[in-house]
Amino acid sequence: MPIYEYAAVDKGCARCEAHFDVRQKLSEDALTQCPQCGAAVKRMISAPAFAIGNAHTLKEGHAAKHGFTQYRRAGGGVYEKTAGKGPKFISGD
Repeated sequence: MPIYEYAAVDKGCARCEAHFDVRQKLSEDALTQCPQCGAAVKRMISAPAFAIGNAHTLKEGHAAKHGFTQYRRAGGGVYEKTAGKGPKFISGD
């Protein structure tokens, strides 16, 4: 179920002037009035927030949380630690 953002058209209460979110079904009509004060409101366009695939599992915090150590190539055969336990640098020498 999507979350829609609404804001007051003109004047309203502190809630609708500062924008508020409502979880609605796709089949439901958009709100026309603030549920708190009855002022006229309009639906705002906002950025979606979702993760596609497993991109979120590649983050450093995710690796460390599950007990892995992650390194990033620093150049010249040297790798530096970005997450987890272990030596700060490793090299092929």
